[in-house]
Amino acid sequence: MKIAITSTGKDLDSQVDPRFGRCAYFLIVNIDDMSFEAIDNASMSLGGGAGIQAGQFVASRGAKALLTGSVGPNASRTLNAAGLDVIVGVSGPIRDAVERYKSGELKATTQANVPDHFGMGSSGGMGSGMGGGMGRGMGRGMGMSMPAYNPEPPSPSRNQDVESLRQEADALREQLNSILARIDEMGKK
Repeated sequence: MKIAITSTGKDLDSQVDPRFGRCAYFLIVNIDDMSFEAIDNASMSLGGGAGIQAGQFVASRGAKALLTGSVGPNASRTLNAAGLDVIVGVSGPIRDAVERYKSGELKATTQANVPDHFGMGSSGGMGSGMGGGMGRGMGRGMGMSMPAYNPEPPSPSRNQDVESLRQEADALREQLNSILARIDEMGKK
């Protein structure tokens, strides 16, 4: 069976990317033999609709489940319509996440765990700084003015928002530790 995982890198030792629509890569993993394919996320730089496009892409690759840190309302609807099991709040190395999934430790949801435009950065743009566009993303887009229609339930509660921020901070901390370890390793060569 194939599952899709949002990833910061192109191998099973990479970290789970906490963003869905704007993740760096998708790893499509066959959990039976751990073979995988790493694919650049073409939706990453879209001004809007990244979650929908990414959801359609993941479904087209034959994945039956998605493991990620966060998924917004539009992506959640797209993934649910495609029949994928969506598991949010996942962090750590890809290999570990797959093992947790295989053991039944991770549970699917049908709800978004972040608001619209969560991964777009604080101004709604895709800034070029080291933050990688992982700000709170409360902007309304790239300067386009359209009335908002959101039939989803109200925004996450304060506790859900705090928990989401903690998960994002944990994922960023793990990513930083991985980068620092690589720097140390490269300095020894």
